[in-house]
Amino acid sequence: MLARLVLTDVRNHAAATIDAGPGFVVLAGDNGAGKTNVLEAVSLLAPGRGLRRAALSDVARQGGAGGFGIAATLADGDTVGTGTVASAPERRIVRINGATAPATALAERLSILWLTPAMDRLFVEPASERRRFLDRLTLALHPGHARQTARYEAAMRARNRLLSEDGVPDAEWLAALETAMAEHGEAIVAARRATLGALGERLAEAPGGFARAGLAIEGGEEGDLARLLAQARGRDAAAGRTLAGPHRSDLIVTHVDKRQAAAQSSTGEQKALLFGIVLAHAALVADRTGRPPVLLLDEVAAHLDPTRRAALFAALAGVGQVWLTGTEPGLFADLPEPATRLIVADAKIRQG
Repeated sequence: MLARLVLTDVRNHAAATIDAGPGFVVLAGDNGAGKTNVLEAVSLLAPGRGLRRAALSDVARQGGAGGFGIAATLADGDTVGTGTVASAPERRIVRINGATAPATALAERLSILWLTPAMDRLFVEPASERRRFLDRLTLALHPGHARQTARYEAAMRARNRLLSEDGVPDAEWLAALETAMAEHGEAIVAARRATLGALGERLAEAPGGFARAGLAIEGGEEGDLARLLAQARGRDAAAGRTLAGPHRSDLIVTHVDKRQAAAQSSTGEQKALLFGIVLAHAALVADRTGRPPVLLLDEVAAHLDPTRRAALFAALAGVGQVWLTGTEPGLFADLPEPATRLIVADAKIRQG
């Protein structure tokens, strides 16, 4: 849980400090006021590129010094922070308790998951979007997953470069890279499977209120990956990319009660499936790690009628620290306590 968040030159926020309590943190304000920018800042306290997947240079405030800073004090007193400097706008700096650390280490301090309006189409988007979602779910339960994924991708990029070079590539170097991909790929697959197994059990036990999702992984789980990669060097060189491995997996979601693919469900049913997955995952993370997650929910209440909105708030109560955005404070009038209520206007944040 975040106890304090300090932003410096983040998007439209020149300087902002938020003292956040447990339970709900509500950010209300007009469109364009900077509510989602705050959620993006929190999301950057996890490994990866945050909820917008933006270039780091785009996060820095226009007209600012050229870099940005995001610092948080956690409920246990630890501090985490990330940002850039003007001289290296795309080089991310991470500090934990004042010491420089790799971005992957953030997963050992915080479990952060988000839902944004752009994710309403998750089940009909390309497989890469669902794979990223699956990896965020996995990361919260297996912090080492970030390190394994980073090393797998680094080895894959090096292999792709080697295959694209003119002349005959170094066979020994290719074999070493393929062995590394196989080693890290095996760990990635194992962590994903373990996550889906535990989450599937939690979803099966979940009370009603949201559509019940069935989860499976399709593709990308080849057995002897090193051998397959060695055999596919010519094909991959021609394609300009690696065509086998866990980076090709897809998360398959079904509407259990209707026995149909999530992609074939209505827009409302897809959103309900997504809510159900996130809520079950939050409860699972709290039980397994003893560390309730931080949920970032951008504009989730806007299109819900009062009854469904109340049901969502009741389901969210007690699952962790939940950050919510909306254009009207009245949307959150019936929010269970405790709640920190904030107004965002003119790039300023004040108590609501």
